[in-house]
Amino acid sequence: MTSIANKNNNVTPQEVRSALGIDNRKIVDLCRHANIVPKKNLNGQIYFSKDEFETLRKASKNLKSTALAASEQKAVVNNLMIKLDCLEQNLTDVIAKTLDEKLDGMDEVVVELIRCKTENENLKQKINELNKENYHLKNSLNMYKPLPFGLYLKKEDDFII
Repeated sequence: MTSIANKNNNVTPQEVRSALGIDNRKIVDLCRHANIVPKKNLNGQIYFSKDEFETLRKASKNLKSTALAASEQKAVVNNLMIKLDCLEQNLTDVIAKTLDEKLDGMDEVVVELIRCKTENENLKQKINELNKENYHLKNSLNMYKPLPFGLYLKKEDDFII
């Protein structure tokens, strides 16, 4: 530190740049962060006091550690996002596989159900036809009147027109 501070305990911006390894822009950012206003000597040259320089050094370390912490946090978040994506993909694959296994025979079941429904409709139509035929046969049978000795006589229908 003795090499940085001159005999007035003042530190120039060039000395701050070389000691902290930063450029003028970073010095301005550090000054804003630490609420330091650089002073000017009678010649108009900018300088910092020894205490201000120490404050800038601490602010620089804090900003670097904050930047490292932020980058570490970003890395952790990115790692978590990758793990979540992987977990999501695994869950999707497991669910898709389970659904495929459960629905594997459904196509055959649906085809069989349609076939049974069609057969059921056909049987209903056949029952209707047989009922009609049965009705006509009963009517035909009722047209015969029984006689003695096992003989039958056909009745004539009285048609009213």
